[in-house]
Amino acid sequence: MKTKLLTLAAVALLAACASPTLQIDKTHVSENQDSRAQFLILHYTVLDFDKSMKVLTTGGKVSAHYLVQDNPSKVYQLVDENRRAWHAGVSYWGGATNLNSASIGIEIVNAGFTDTPLGRVYAPYPQKQIDDVIQLTREIVARHGIRSDRILGHNDIAPGRKQDPGPEFPWKQLADAGLIAWPDAAQVQVKRAIYEVGPVPDVNWFQQRLAQVGYQTPRTGEFDIATREVISTFQMKYRPANFAGDMDAETAALLEVVTTPGGMLMKQPRAADSQVRSAY
Repeated sequence: MKTKLLTLAAVALLAACASPTLQIDKTHVSENQDSRAQFLILHYTVLDFDKSMKVLTTGGKVSAHYLVQDNPSKVYQLVDENRRAWHAGVSYWGGATNLNSASIGIEIVNAGFTDTPLGRVYAPYPQKQIDDVIQLTREIVARHGIRSDRILGHNDIAPGRKQDPGPEFPWKQLADAGLIAWPDAAQVQVKRAIYEVGPVPDVNWFQQRLAQVGYQTPRTGEFDIATREVISTFQMKYRPANFAGDMDAETAALLEVVTTPGGMLMKQPRAADSQVRSAY
């Protein structure tokens, strides 16, 4: 009995010594703030749904805020948007690095690619799945004020190291939905005609323009493997029919239009965008 009383006394003493919870006044809210989420990154899983869910939710060091199932299409939230998911890895865009800390990641269930004797074949995306990705993207960027030029693929922020979401991902549908800007087709046609009869710009021009878009691009003045990989990534988005990474006339035309003021058209300009773009 004596021991029990001593124990209770000790507990009471510790409780008395514990610091009380600090009372914080939250009645004053600053207008000077924004969301920590500045980028939205799209991925494919290269795994089926069950394996994707396991990898993203258990012991490995990879996760995403959302997983979009393929068949049937269904959206799962795995990480709260206010917390950091581990999806971007070593990454860069427009001077920003370590994009895990400033982005929301969407993993899309998709087989990725298969290497065959006839070459690499990429898996298509079901339209319903794409519709869900578009709607999810629309809601996320509205919540966080994410700019249209910061809705990116994993390959955009890690060219060469990553391929996803791949050439089968329909970026043009995101443009048609008013989520991202798209090169003015009329301007591209004019520039392409010029480059097809005249010299295509040299590698220094390509490297400078790709860096202007936001890619981490070598500035070597040489058409090296890293430069080809960045060109291929750019082509996957804007010309997925041919993403060999060549410095051809059509790619030069696209790149010039993308990096020229007024060259990118936005179907529904949003307040989050830093530049006003014409509607198409």
